Amino acid sequence: MNILIIEDELVAQQALVRALTTNFSDIHICGVLDSVDKSVDWLTSTIQYPDAIFMDVELSDGKCFDIFDRVKIHCPVIIVTAYNNYAIKAFEVNSIDYLLKPINISDLERALERCKSRSTRSGEFMDIDILRNAISSEARRYKQRYLLRYNDKIVLVETSNIAYFYSEDGCTYLMTLGGEKFIMDISLDTISKELNPAHFFRISRSCIVADKAVGNVAKRLGNRIKLTLRPASNIDTFVSRSKTADFLAWLESGEQQGL
Repeated sequence: MNILIIEDELVAQQALVRALTTNFSDIHICGVLDSVDKSVDWLTSTIQYPDAIFMDVELSDGKCFDIFDRVKIHCPVIIVTAYNNYAIKAFEVNSIDYLLKPINISDLERALERCKSRSTRSGEFMDIDILRNAISSEARRYKQRYLLRYNDKIVLVETSNIAYFYSEDGCTYLMTLGGEKFIMDISLDTISKELNPAHFFRISRSCIVADKAVGNVAKRLGNRIKLTLRPASNIDTFVSRSKTADFLAWLESGEQQGL
């Protein structure tokens, strides 16, 4: 089987490629893409169409729905998602294949078998409207807490008690409103997909802030915005220029999609 992977997180890409090529001898990875634009270009220009596509919901430049809106998909699609609530069952009932992160090999085998079976049939492979509604509903179930390791203990941190996340020297950190600092083993890209955008905003590639943590907002030279966070931090708290307008709107209304 020729497999196309559409996934914007490098670690997730590598894990899926490794799981497929290590456990299934008949699998050939014909492409690994990380954005809507690259996927549309690839699908419209390829000579040999894939037998199946593994597709994440959130991509670097939009959601997977944007691909379906711009190009017709002629093969089964396996949705890769971090969400595991009731909407996932909608995928299964309506013959929409899915994988949950982290990938379970038995689920991967099941999904591939479904794709092989479906590829022998004529007609549509999935109802995109059902898929869109199911994922949109699921995406509203945001992360409520994180289980973190601290020395020899497991600590539970509620998202309502988080001030900000930041990356530094290749590591990801969580700071609570009370000033406790924890190291995490996941990237900001992954975290940003799990949080409620009404309460968290990714101000830059290296920092996600909670609305409760925003203190003073100051304008700097070149119309840049610098934040004073609570609790205080020594990290760079400038808002990226490209995000300035969205950040101010989010800060005012709390309803902007800040992640």
